[in-house]
Amino acid sequence: MMPVSFLRRASHAPWFTSMVTVVLLVLMLVVGAMGYDGFLSPQVMLNLLIDNAFLLVVAIGMTFVILSGGIDLSVGSVLALTTMVAAFLLQNWHWPPLLVMAAVLLMGAGFGAAMGALIHYFRLQAFIVTLAGMFLARGLCYLISINSITIDDPLFVTLSQTRIEFAGLFISPSVVIALLVLAVAIWMAHGTRFGRAVYAIGGSEQSALLMGLPVGRTKVLVYAFSGFCASVAGLLFSFYMLSGYGLHAQGVELDAIAAVVIGGTLLTGGYGYVAGTLTGVLILGVIQTLIAFDGSLSSWWTRIFIGALLFVFCVAQRVISLGALRGKPAGSAKAAPAGA
Repeated sequence: MMPVSFLRRASHAPWFTSMVTVVLLVLMLVVGAMGYDGFLSPQVMLNLLIDNAFLLVVAIGMTFVILSGGIDLSVGSVLALTTMVAAFLLQNWHWPPLLVMAAVLLMGAGFGAAMGALIHYFRLQAFIVTLAGMFLARGLCYLISINSITIDDPLFVTLSQTRIEFAGLFISPSVVIALLVLAVAIWMAHGTRFGRAVYAIGGSEQSALLMGLPVGRTKVLVYAFSGFCASVAGLLFSFYMLSGYGLHAQGVELDAIAAVVIGGTLLTGGYGYVAGTLTGVLILGVIQTLIAFDGSLSSWWTRIFIGALLFVFCVAQRVISLGALRGKPAGSAKAAPAGA
């Protein structure tokens, strides 16, 4: 009876879906190791990070937005716009690369902050505002150029081709940047007043207002951070592709949302962990790697598996939410997660 009782209590805990994600990742790795030679080789595992570094950074920004109870559909378009602006400034105006990097990061943060201000101060729905932002950013890409712009700047080429080698293995500079963003984001979420305000707003915006928290400023900063992360990801994508193009990163916003949800963050806001998003990104990468190793399945099977996982995790989140509500006395407020 004790294990059953423990599992029942655990299934209603906010960290339960994050733990399920970790178990699922381990099971997928075991299946891959049993089915395909070399699947668990260290370099194959590092390639997961190399290929998905930009997605991890986008998903980190998305995690904060979803934790606050919002959504950001513009991140893929902001990523593409970043590649286009960077390529145009480098190739046409011949700006120094470091100045280009600073400019596009400010652009992404400003774009996100503007959407956050519209959402909060004009009481607009995040879905509609960020959908408009998605169309606007993607359209601006084609205003710059309808064609791909090749980047041949020496610094960008060097960052694209550099391998950081250790113990016979290698990673790219993009992986280091993505992991640094992850470390900073974890600290922001769990070690700052800003992070605690994000959790509180996601739990109950009205309660956060009554507690005297800076709700408006926090929501604007959340979307600014999401835009900033999208621009960082755009730079990483520029290193990866050495080009700017309006068709880059189509659907990345949906991949980021999927990674966040599979990583254990509740779509209703208030519960979740930034570290869980890394697990979600790795699961998406492992699905792609399994299909590549199999060789007989179309790449569209990736979408099928991701869709099935999302159904499962959305149902699990709903069960957790209902269980948490049943376990509370009437009128009690939604509690923030431990460590938040």
